[in-house]
Amino acid sequence: MANTPKGQNEVIFHSIHLPESWKLANYLSVGGYDALKKVLAEKMPPDEIINQLKISALRGRGGAGFPTGLKWSFMPRNYEGDKYLVCNSDEGEPGTFKDRDIIRYNPHQLIEGMIIGGYTLGAKVGYNYIHGEIWEAYERFEEALDEARAAGLLGRNILGSGLDFDIHAHHGFGAYVCGEETALLESIEGKKGQPRFKPPFPASFGLYGKPTTINNTETLASIPYIVKHGGQKFLELGKPNNGGTKIFSVSGHVNSPGNFEVAMGTPFSELLAMAGGVRGGRKLKAVIPGGSSVPVLPGEIMMQLTMDYDSIAQAGSYLGAGSVIVMDDTVCMVRALERLSYFYFEESCGQCTPCREGTGWLYRIIHRIEHGLGRPEDLDLLDSVAGNISGRTICALGDAAAMPVQGMLKHFRHEFEHHIQHKKCMV
Repeated sequence: MANTPKGQNEVIFHSIHLPESWKLANYLSVGGYDALKKVLAEKMPPDEIINQLKISALRGRGGAGFPTGLKWSFMPRNYEGDKYLVCNSDEGEPGTFKDRDIIRYNPHQLIEGMIIGGYTLGAKVGYNYIHGEIWEAYERFEEALDEARAAGLLGRNILGSGLDFDIHAHHGFGAYVCGEETALLESIEGKKGQPRFKPPFPASFGLYGKPTTINNTETLASIPYIVKHGGQKFLELGKPNNGGTKIFSVSGHVNSPGNFEVAMGTPFSELLAMAGGVRGGRKLKAVIPGGSSVPVLPGEIMMQLTMDYDSIAQAGSYLGAGSVIVMDDTVCMVRALERLSYFYFEESCGQCTPCREGTGWLYRIIHRIEHGLGRPEDLDLLDSVAGNISGRTICALGDAAAMPVQGMLKHFRHEFEHHIQHKKCMV
């Protein structure tokens, strides 16, 4: 469950603090579905909703940080056939666990956001693709869908408005690559989950070959607040180009790991304090700020940064999905990278040669360094292999495997050199 810091005046996911917050009655008690009722009562023009999203500076919460309003504007407006809205709840990135808590504790806010999305985009059907290994959350979402249908909030002629929109839950089977939006579409269609070549992009050729918009769980769950209160108020919760609040998943060597909803632009030092600080009072060594696929940053750099897309990017990493992995001074960075590289080696779908072969090379080289068999030339070889994977694959899994290697060698090369020379860890 997302926790909010004391003194935070306005949050997006406040209803999760209610007992049985997932129940429709409790969501309604705090103004749930008011945004949808406003849209239907005022017959808000879709262009107005998209404009409010652009003003809000809501950026995709799944990792890429792409402006949501701009993404919605790509959907062809005059297309007469079926169109789809897809929610990406395939939360497989190591260190990420925010979306499952939204589904567990606040499913109706997501459903409301998807209905507003269907209205705006002209889609009559939505799918929520949920990571197959969080079955409890999948069942909770199905129960919420049943509640919404029974209350006339979902299905045909919603609240007597003439709007038809329904949502179907679809579970994955734990494949990391299905978090990539086109592999996700392939999986919904019953095919092997492998990324598609782009173009064509999903906005023109998506699910079942029809125009499709795909957004992350947290992104869609933020829509009701923006519609109800306006894009400007959402923007003011954060900072320019980084509107709103954000749920950060903090894990690793902290005293109180969990999900924390804070304003975009909150200093990392404050977020770390909310998580209880580094465990046992030890020294902060390094932080992976956006999930295992982004470059690591040394602790002294992170302590100077704010938690938003632009600040983290300027430091040489990415905010990603807000998955903050904290490492103290007991961590051997060679061993940590060996574990990360094994993950990407195992999760490569094998479609692209650079990723299929390169992830194996990365893992095997790091494995031999960790086990005392490294050679001085291995570090340049790691740089070369990572560089030859990055940017040369259909999807971003290749980059996801390469960036941790590049980040570790940039900031902690001395540990790898020590491992090769002395056949053991520095710590």
